[in-house]
Amino acid sequence: MNTHYHSDHVGGNYHLQKNYGVPIAAHKWDAELINSCDPESCSAQWLDQPVEPYRVDRKLSDNDEIHAGSRTLKVLHTPGHTLGHISLYNPEEEILICGDLFHKSDIGWLNTFREGVSSIQRSLESLDRLSTLPIQKAYSGHGPQIDNPTASIDAARKRFEKWLKTPEKISWHALKRIFSFTLIMKNGMAKEEIDDYLLNCGWFQDFARYSFQRQPEEFIQTLLDEMIRSGAASWYNNHLIAAAPYQVPQKEWLDKNIMPKDWKAQDLIT
Repeated sequence: MNTHYHSDHVGGNYHLQKNYGVPIAAHKWDAELINSCDPESCSAQWLDQPVEPYRVDRKLSDNDEIHAGSRTLKVLHTPGHTLGHISLYNPEEEILICGDLFHKSDIGWLNTFREGVSSIQRSLESLDRLSTLPIQKAYSGHGPQIDNPTASIDAARKRFEKWLKTPEKISWHALKRIFSFTLIMKNGMAKEEIDDYLLNCGWFQDFARYSFQRQPEEFIQTLLDEMIRSGAASWYNNHLIAAAPYQVPQKEWLDKNIMPKDWKAQDLIT
């Protein structure tokens, strides 16, 4: 069950589906894009994040129930981080899987260029919906178990409300996370490679031109300075390295550089 279709949440689908026949479930809006091999799927091209081909076997809708052994999970459509984002709720044990809507002490970044400028309002509505549920524990897509979900939801709501007044913060939050993930995937980037790489990325072009009204060439150093200032990255032997702990991905995987635009229908047959 995928809470949404970003690469760091669906990257294992291909392996599990091809080698073990594991069925994949996702929200119906994600499923339509995935199963039609839409080049916009997963925002992979825009983010420059490879995703191997998979097929969604079960299309989920709001309030569907998924029977998982001794537990039943209720599907809650909680858009914001992506339009097809879902959370999963177990009412008996009052446990929530909230994907990237919110984390213990952070919130999921917002992609206003692919999800629309109203993604912040959708996030707030999703939080309001979850706040009505009795939740003992929550698990997000990143970070530790959330033992006080109410406090985390309240903090997330306050932060989104602040962003409504200072939209530039939405962009900085997203930029640092996208670039950090790039540095993690590539295990750092040599200083002399950074300019060419950024200038060929859709996300960097869009944020520079439309969020900050800067020419991309002029915005490179601004981003690098903020990555260092905020502690999101640091220089080591002339390489920019992500500050977050990570495990280096296999080079063979990264070299494939597979994007949905390269998917073929036969690749999706399980």
